[in-house]
Amino acid sequence: MTKNLRAGLIGLGMMGRHHARNLMNLEGVDLVAVADPGGDPHGAAPGYDILPGVEELVKAGIDYAVVAVPTAFHHDVAMTLAEAGVHTLVEKPLAFDIQEAEAITEAFESRGLIGAVGYIERYNPALQAMRKRLEDGQLGELYQITTRRQGIFPARIADVGVVKDLATHDLDLTAWVAQSHFQSVAAVSTGKSGREYEDMVSVTGRLENGIITNHLVNWLSPFKERTTVVTGEKGALVGDTVTADLWFYENGESTTNMWDSFASFRGVSEGDKIRYALNRKEPLATEHEAFRDAVLGRGDNYVTMRDGLHTVRAVEAVLESAANNTVVSLGA
Repeated sequence: MTKNLRAGLIGLGMMGRHHARNLMNLEGVDLVAVADPGGDPHGAAPGYDILPGVEELVKAGIDYAVVAVPTAFHHDVAMTLAEAGVHTLVEKPLAFDIQEAEAITEAFESRGLIGAVGYIERYNPALQAMRKRLEDGQLGELYQITTRRQGIFPARIADVGVVKDLATHDLDLTAWVAQSHFQSVAAVSTGKSGREYEDMVSVTGRLENGIITNHLVNWLSPFKERTTVVTGEKGALVGDTVTADLWFYENGESTTNMWDSFASFRGVSEGDKIRYALNRKEPLATEHEAFRDAVLGRGDNYVTMRDGLHTVRAVEAVLESAANNTVVSLGA
């Protein structure tokens, strides 16, 4: 009989508690140790001894770890796990800056370890279905990807601004949906909450394959919005990751009589609108299944640390652009 994988979790905050719940219910995995120097404020790990740090987690004899500590601590925790030979899933973003992200990526790749980044939006049913339909050529040539990620102010986030906390999702999912990295970005940001970091940003970009992008992200809206729109030569796909809905707006063919000024316009016209029925499985559960399978050598449906490194580079370019009011090109 195959033994279950032994998993460890460090960080029992708002995200860590959800990781704990999923690890406890993940087939083929035993959550054997949890750690957080601040204890277990949400009661996420009843019956577990709460270890003080990553060294104690390693000593528990784990096969892989999930890191859900604040971003500023990602580097030190991940490097300790890499040196111990532990496969690791690090919550997004991979690291606080490019240098730390490069060091983490190199540490895991050079040791042949499975290193992943927790970009949960990739596992949302709406975006999973969108990616499959794009692969099948439903939209033909892709022209533009736009995202909107808006919501209320999260008092719990204190170590980073809205770019590293939220916009990092949009930069990652856009590159993944398009299968192309960012070539350049231009951004403006502002801070209205009185804190050190920005809480509103608008980004325009261009991917290496020529697709143009636009991203509106803030913590200052009295409603929650998580929308991704991909526009191509045959229509548009619109994904809502709050409701896990996916819509297809097809380009129509208008052959009816039109007034002359409209008839001379050679754009598209409104066609059919379809809402797809999707299996609405919890994205975090799917993410954990994918990482478990990768550790077991059964699949590669996970966000690699090198993917995470590319996203950190895009995030840093956005911050540089907003600070200097300039277009920033990303190197290879």
